[in-house]
Amino acid sequence: MRSALQAELKQTCPFPSAETEAMLSIARTAALLDHALAQAVKPASITPTQYNVLRILRGAGADGLCRSAIGARMVTSVPDVTRLLDRMEAAGLIRRSRGTDDRRFVTTVITSDRLRLLETLDAPVEALNRRQLSHLGRPALRVLIDTLALARARA
Repeated sequence: MRSALQAELKQTCPFPSAETEAMLSIARTAALLDHALAQAVKPASITPTQYNVLRILRGAGADGLCRSAIGARMVTSVPDVTRLLDRMEAAGLIRRSRGTDDRRFVTTVITSDRLRLLETLDAPVEALNRRQLSHLGRPALRVLIDTLALARARA
């Protein structure tokens, strides 16, 4: 009997292991959820990665964060955070300033108009999350969250 993932991918051969099927299932699910998020933030002319950075900076408050702190907090790591921040600054999404004591230290903050933009996305993104996952129910969501945490602990 074919699994749900085999049917979805129109795969006729079985997966070599349950671990392989689980990994592919996680990747497929993440891709579908990320695509839906991309569509939700598209009207704001930002990407899911930029949305993630803006949320991180909103959480940091007026003090902002340095590049490495932003990179460490990102949901999906990117190979070049500096270049990402360069593009975001050019687009007016963020503002960066050099430290007065240490010129190597660059602080990044979200611009006030982008903070307001981010606030307009809060409800639609939360509604999207609920549409995508609320049918699982709270107990199953808790098991999913805890199971994924266990998987990340070995990653």
